[in-house]
Amino acid sequence: MTSGKWLNRTVFGIGLASLFSDLCHETVTAIMPAFLASLGAGAAALGAIEGIADAVSSFAKIGGGWLADQMPRRKPLAVLGYTLTALAMGAMGGVGQVWQAGLARSAGWFGRGIRTPARKALLSGAVSTQHYGRAFGFDRAMDETGGLLGAAAAWLLLYFLHWNFPKILLWTMLPGFLAALAVGIIVREEKRVAIKRLSFVHSLMELPPRFRKFLIGVALFGMGDFSKTMLILLAVQALTPKIGAGKAAVAASALYFLHKIFYMGCSYPSGWLGDRFNKFKMLSAVYFLAAVMGLILIFMPMKPASLAFVFILAGVYVAGQDALEDALAAELTQKEQHGIVFGTLATVNGIGDFISSLAVGLIWTKVSPTAAFAFATSFFIAGAAIIWQMRSGVARQNS
Repeated sequence: MTSGKWLNRTVFGIGLASLFSDLCHETVTAIMPAFLASLGAGAAALGAIEGIADAVSSFAKIGGGWLADQMPRRKPLAVLGYTLTALAMGAMGGVGQVWQAGLARSAGWFGRGIRTPARKALLSGAVSTQHYGRAFGFDRAMDETGGLLGAAAAWLLLYFLHWNFPKILLWTMLPGFLAALAVGIIVREEKRVAIKRLSFVHSLMELPPRFRKFLIGVALFGMGDFSKTMLILLAVQALTPKIGAGKAAVAASALYFLHKIFYMGCSYPSGWLGDRFNKFKMLSAVYFLAAVMGLILIFMPMKPASLAFVFILAGVYVAGQDALEDALAAELTQKEQHGIVFGTLATVNGIGDFISSLAVGLIWTKVSPTAAFAFATSFFIAGAAIIWQMRSGVARQNS
């Protein structure tokens, strides 16, 4: 089912679901350190819980993608995933031990994992090929809007509910369920009449060679694409000698908010530009922009102005990366494959994020921040080079 208009009710419904769902789980993410502290846990527990949850989500995405391609309709799987995340976030309010909080967090991230490929396949199925960039860019913009609202909601709920974590976590279920309702009520999906029943392994083997090469470029770039919390740490370390630890932490949080603003603001324009120009060239340029950020981190002193520029560049390149990677993945493959396609792409990105953050953190600690960013930048350039090589013979419709 496609429409001549790119912003139809399905695209809008999925965007609305992304906004509400991010509002739900980003509120929880913002209070997680304080919540775990109330249970007697510290940084090690937080790292373990987040790491396990991210791993669960990454591997659930590839399984959820295969399952989405085997079902007559993908919409029920998306609704189930959103509902599970909402229930799990609310369930955290009833736990009394750290392991229970970790179990609830992992259950919520499992819901995120199984719904993501189905949601993206619904999105790509609702628009024509020449509108993929705009549709995915709009979805990313709505998602990031929800993230910003989640950060604000966390502060307001902590203030007005007087740090009552069970009540706060119960409140997060409301936007979570609204996300499930948005997909269930607003999104339209026609029954898929011709479903190719394939085993999981066979589904992976049928992915086109050109898409596999694309994944190599994505994987190489992902090996350098470290968590942006590293930039927050860098800002704190750079600013503490000048303004003190407390003010440095506040300034770093403001810089991260600036990053999020540019991420949100550049998501739709990135997709729109991708629809007008060669998406491979655009994504390669985005990857090179990340390399520029890396070079600044290596060679420039980290003063307030250069730090702000780094956070802005990070917001711009992540916005383009998310919108264009999804749009290219959709263009390089058939619609009936889009579940396993988006699941595979998400898993590759998830593994890359884990490896890059681990490697950058270790090199930072054992050698120096400069060496860590040089490691990341080398992979940014390698990924950009692979994508640039693919610029001719573009997927289906770009020129």
